[in-house]
Amino acid sequence: MRGRNPGIDLLRGLSIVLVVLHHVGMRVPFKGSALGAVLPAWFLSALAWSGYEAVFVFFVVSGYLIATNALDRWGSLAAVDLRAFYARRASRILPCLLALVAVLAALHAAGAADYVIRRPGQSLGRAVLAALGLHLNWYEGVTGYLPGNWDVLWSLSIEEVFYLAFPIAALLTRRKGVLAAILAVLALSLPWSRAALQGTPIWQEKAYLPGMAGIAMGVLAALAQARPGPDARRLLAALGGAGLFAAIFLQTWLWPVLRNGDLLLLTGSAALLVIALHARGPAPLPFTGWLQAMGRLSYEIYLTHMFIVWPIVRLAKARPGPWAFLWHVPALLAAWGLGWLVAKALSQPAERALRTRLGEA
Repeated sequence: MRGRNPGIDLLRGLSIVLVVLHHVGMRVPFKGSALGAVLPAWFLSALAWSGYEAVFVFFVVSGYLIATNALDRWGSLAAVDLRAFYARRASRILPCLLALVAVLAALHAAGAADYVIRRPGQSLGRAVLAALGLHLNWYEGVTGYLPGNWDVLWSLSIEEVFYLAFPIAALLTRRKGVLAAILAVLALSLPWSRAALQGTPIWQEKAYLPGMAGIAMGVLAALAQARPGPDARRLLAALGGAGLFAAIFLQTWLWPVLRNGDLLLLTGSAALLVIALHARGPAPLPFTGWLQAMGRLSYEIYLTHMFIVWPIVRLAKARPGPWAFLWHVPALLAAWGLGWLVAKALSQPAERALRTRLGEA
């Protein structure tokens, strides 16, 4: 089995930074801050509003790594051991998920500000069922947004439903070409599935098919099993990096041309980039250790960062002004620290214990 790859950890680190900046920046905007005097408005806007695109990068990376690890472990997707596959996913996902839902339920019951489910048609019981039943995205699409700490679970619902079906589809199709064709249709459907949901803003953001299309793109990249040489690797990295930058930072200019195809550009570019980064091997990337560390903790940071965002936003709003944007720095550091604490105290030991108990150590 391969070890961690610093390049892919770096990509995940950049993605989780964009998610945290988004959830702070939409409440403590960069617009009108002192940064506006030195950085262009389009760049600051992308920093504050690209959390959604960052989640789709996570989808691609997750699909790539899950499929690559399965290929390394079983030789082919047609040989996947269902019990082992699900045991490993459950060991990774469930400890943090169950702990988060328990904490959020307790905060709701205590009436804590920012954590109480108040919207008509919503309830704590249904939110818990939606979170654990992997349909929180659907629940929000029907009833409206949940409080921020609940809302982050929409992407987990999509990802885990995909992984419930993925190994079964691999075993049923048996042939790599058939599975790849199905995944290609799903991956390339992204612009049309999003366009079909126009007029339903929450559901368009959180529907199953667009998110699964991003994961499918990552799995396709893994099925390609590309081992590019140095020149090809540099070309893939350049194309993937340029496409990713354009999809995230140049949306104002791309949208009139690509419309809903902008996310297909993003997922396709991310797929090229993960192939190039994975092929790079374990050589360290200079000056990016902190981002790689955030990438290694991206799951824990993603689930818990809103516990940092709310107090940081309150502190920033208590002292508004052109320098309020500086609160983004302690927000990132504190989110990293909380993610590290959760990983060390809960997710890592629980994952090891569950794998041992389930015979998947």
